[in-house]
Amino acid sequence: MNHKQCPLPPMFEKIAGKWKLLIIYTLSHADAIRFSDLHRSIPEVSQKVLTAQLRDLVKDGLVNRKAYPEVPPRVEYSLTEKGLSLCPVLSLLADWAAENM
Repeated sequence: MNHKQCPLPPMFEKIAGKWKLLIIYTLSHADAIRFSDLHRSIPEVSQKVLTAQLRDLVKDGLVNRKAYPEVPPRVEYSLTEKGLSLCPVLSLLADWAAENM
């Protein structure tokens, strides 16, 4: 297989971004999580960047966004089936990082 046939570059486009894998990893440990709780779980990321990364993940079908018609507004995020399918791979990467970094 030559590099033009490699399926990795399109996949990297969907999960590229400093925080996307960490967002997915964090969401993999919860059924659904509110934006504020997600932000508390990853305090190094700004709210603006977290919002942008979540929008990309929703657009790419990896994350669900559910807005509740309440005052104050409540929004919860969870992984889609496609997002959940990344969890075993992320687990392997986390194991590798723990052993080698």
